[in-house]
Amino acid sequence: MSTNQSNMSQTASNSAHAFDSFLHAQSEQVWADALRQLLPRVHEVDRNATQIWFHFFPLSLARALERADDPDRLAREMQLQGRYRLHDQIDDSHRFLYGHRFWPTVKAAVTEFADRFSPKEVPCSLAEQIGQVAREAAQRLRVEESLVLGITAVAFMTVRQVGLELFRRAPGKIMLSEQARKRTPDEVLRARARDDRQGLLGFLRTEDKRWTVTFDENDPEARFKLVHTQEIAWGAALDKRPWHLRDPRCVEGEGPIPVQCRSAACGTCWVGVLGGAEKLSEVSKLERRMMPRFGYIDTDDPRPLIRLSCQAKVYGAVSIVIPPWNGYFGKFVRDDRDDADDGMAS
Repeated sequence: MSTNQSNMSQTASNSAHAFDSFLHAQSEQVWADALRQLLPRVHEVDRNATQIWFHFFPLSLARALERADDPDRLAREMQLQGRYRLHDQIDDSHRFLYGHRFWPTVKAAVTEFADRFSPKEVPCSLAEQIGQVAREAAQRLRVEESLVLGITAVAFMTVRQVGLELFRRAPGKIMLSEQARKRTPDEVLRARARDDRQGLLGFLRTEDKRWTVTFDENDPEARFKLVHTQEIAWGAALDKRPWHLRDPRCVEGEGPIPVQCRSAACGTCWVGVLGGAEKLSEVSKLERRMMPRFGYIDTDDPRPLIRLSCQAKVYGAVSIVIPPWNGYFGKFVRDDRDDADDGMAS
C-alpha cells in the first residue's frame, strides 16, 4: 500500500470512529426530535412502519444493556425473550418497511457518509444528516426521497446500536421474494385499506362478520381470520399451523403471535399496527397502564401503533407486524434514564 493510500485509509478510519462517537453522543431526546422532524417527509407507505421499528428497537433498552455491568443478567431481570439485540439482525430487522428493498444502497450510502464524516465540520443536525444521506441514496436509486427516508433513519439508529464496523460487515441483503419486491407503494397502501367482502348479504351481517389479519405483508400465507370484535390474539390462536418452527416463543398449535397469559399481564403478545389502527378498539385502561411497564410505549393516543394483541378488538381488516422479542423492562429503562440524568447534572 502506498503512503497516499495509507493516509486515505487512516482518514476514513478516523472519520468512521468520529461518526460512531457523534451518534453515541446524541441523547434519546435528540433522536426523538429528529424522527419527529423527518416523519412528515416519509412516504405514507413507511410512516407507520418507521415509527414501529423505533419502538421495536428502542434506544432506551440498548442504552440500559450497554451500561449494565452484566448485560445477560439484566436481560434475565427484564424477562427479555427472543431476538432483542440488533447485532444479529442488521439486514432483516426492518424487513416490514417498504424501504427495505432499497437497503443495500442505503447501507452503502450511510457507510460512505461515515467514512467522510468530520467532527470539526458537522454541518447540520442529526435529522438533516439523515436527510442528506437519503437524498444521495434516492438519486442513485432514481426513486422519491420519501421512499428511502424512513429506512435511512433506521440505518443511522442501527449504526448507533451495533457500531459502524459491525454494520459495515453485514452482507446488506434484501430479504424479500421477487414478487414482493415488485409491489408498488400504492399497491401496498390499497391492500392495507381493503376490507373483506362479506358475501352477497354482507350488509345484513353484524356480529358474524369475519376479518383478515395480515401479520407479514411480504408473505401471502401470513394471515388469519377472526370474527367481528374478537381480540387479535384470540383469532391468532385458531391458526394451528406450526408457527413455533419460525419463532420458538410461539407455543405449538397456538398461532403465530407469542402469547402466555391473554390478560395483559405478560406483554408477550405486543404487535405494531402497519395499517388499520382506526379499525381496532380503543386502548383499555388496563392496556394503557401496562404498556409503559413493559416499556413498549407511553402515549395518550386512543389507538396507537403499538398494541397488546390480547386486548385489541378488531372491527375490520388490519395489517400488523410481530416483533421478534418481548420483555418487561419499563422500570429498568426509567432507572437508567434517572442515572443518566444524575450523571449529567453532576
